[in-house]
Amino acid sequence: MATTVNRLTALTLKTAPPGKHFDGGGLYVEVTAAGARRWYLKYRRPDGRENRLSLGVGLSIAEARDKAGKARALLRDGVDPAAERAERKATAKRDASAGFPKVAEAWIERNKPSWAPATLKKARYIIHDYLTPALRNQSIATLSSKAASDALGKIPPTLAVMARSYLGRIVAYAMQEGLRDDGRLLSLRGSVPKVDKGHIPAAVNLSDVRQVLEAVESYPVPVTRAALRLAMLTAQRPGNVAGMEWAEVDLEAAEWSLPAAKMKMRHAHIVPLSRQAVDTLRGMLVYTEGKQYVFPPLARQTTPHLHRDALSAALRRSGLQGKHATHGFRGMFRTVARERLNIPADVLEAQLAHAKKDEIQKAYDRTAFLSERHRTMQAWADYLDNLRADAQVIQMTRKAG
Repeated sequence: MATTVNRLTALTLKTAPPGKHFDGGGLYVEVTAAGARRWYLKYRRPDGRENRLSLGVGLSIAEARDKAGKARALLRDGVDPAAERAERKATAKRDASAGFPKVAEAWIERNKPSWAPATLKKARYIIHDYLTPALRNQSIATLSSKAASDALGKIPPTLAVMARSYLGRIVAYAMQEGLRDDGRLLSLRGSVPKVDKGHIPAAVNLSDVRQVLEAVESYPVPVTRAALRLAMLTAQRPGNVAGMEWAEVDLEAAEWSLPAAKMKMRHAHIVPLSRQAVDTLRGMLVYTEGKQYVFPPLARQTTPHLHRDALSAALRRSGLQGKHATHGFRGMFRTVARERLNIPADVLEAQLAHAKKDEIQKAYDRTAFLSERHRTMQAWADYLDNLRADAQVIQMTRKAG
């Protein structure tokens, strides 16, 4: 015998007492003591188990029957309507949490503890200034290779390679967090034009080194001049020099102790200071004694200390663009000290805090070479002084002639 359906009417629904009232085909309404009407559909799942699906509260009979009809259509296709609804809700929830800006920021925060400050700063710069504006309305769950490639195309080539790497790692993170389907990687090969990076400009010929020396010593801004001089005398990374803190410096021991958190390779690093470097730092006491940072920010700078870009700008203003960069002080030291002072390569690498090939070598470099590096950095500073003095004698002789 066929089940009678559409048994309820608007009138019977309006006057229905508390309890269950069936419309047929598994559809029924449950009227509460307070008069609320909750609609349900009883059905059997594709595997034969009985279940009920909540259709909503306060629906009209027509609305309830329409929802029940759609659920029955899914059942005819072998789909459990309750499971389909749960999947839709999970997808909507995932999409709400999968906006590119939100996921990219979460990825940065996850990596932040293991990154050096310079790495964190670069990641934030590329993501916040380039990737996020281009992908602001994209969901990481559905981000396509085409949309990602278009975003990369708007980024300067020198930054696009790193941006592509960040994108790939953000997508991998999203898959690990369940925000994107497993295996759905981006296809970005060829999306970034090849850029000939070349080498960081560094003065290594003696005539060029003399020009750099003159540019540094004649730079008119005393704070910037002192920071450039210290970068030259220590061969440390520009970001570390600009962010140098008084708490890291022992002027009596002539040492600068960089904590692991500030180092690219995450190993604490002791930097011997030559007599000239110590004198330079003593000269900064008049500006920042009692404060946190050695080098104060210049006018219009928003950082709490001198911005590393101020050093690069100073070299450009001195006519050294394309000839010598702030990071080039490291290459200058590595090349000239090796060729002119015959400093062993291992000692130079230890001073530069370069990555080592194996754990034994890492441990050796952290426990040895300190006395050798003290002698090396004093020899380096004296060599630069003599080189500059020779340049001044040459210039004076030429003028006299």
